[in-house]
Amino acid sequence: MIPEHSAARPPARRRIGVVGAGIVGLAVARRLAEVGGDEVTVLEKESEVAAHQTGHNSGVVHSGLYYTPGSLKAVLCRRGVDLLQEFCADKGLEYREIGKVVVARDALEVERLRELERRAKANGVPGVAWLEPGALREIEPNVRGLAALHSPKSAIVDYRAVARALADDVTASGGELLLGRAVTRIASEGGRVAIYLGGGGGGG
Repeated sequence: MIPEHSAARPPARRRIGVVGAGIVGLAVARRLAEVGGDEVTVLEKESEVAAHQTGHNSGVVHSGLYYTPGSLKAVLCRRGVDLLQEFCADKGLEYREIGKVVVARDALEVERLRELERRAKANGVPGVAWLEPGALREIEPNVRGLAALHSPKSAIVDYRAVARALADDVTASGGELLLGRAVTRIASEGGRVAIYLGGGGGGG
């Protein structure tokens, strides 16, 4: 029991290192920095954010067509679409709902496409429609197939721009971004975790 005249000690301020300035690392760091109370530092070996997978992909925002209904991936995908759309609107970033068609070219692919249709509807993907060949040609004249699945809300974004906006939020909330500093080793030393950096860095 704590005596009446005593006060509980406030939690110690932690130093948190997030390794990698891709979209996942920056999103995690952003949330940690916004919560406050800790010292958050993003450590990135390259000279810019989104230098690898985040900045070198097709930019597609997956709508949830392919994932097993009820799975964590399906649930997070649909929630993530909504959050990303809100984030882009808030930051003035372009979010283009260009839509896409998934085309079946033979009978086996038609069967697989029916399963995708079932998954899409179970996952709550909006506007998904089955297309016969004539309807497919109206949407995309240069494609031929026995059938297609149309997902009009499928979108693309510039993930480099998204990453830069996340990085801005990290620093605006008091976090730090260290570019050009590769993590060479992480070790537990005397009850502390030490992160060793290349390029003249030390542990901390």
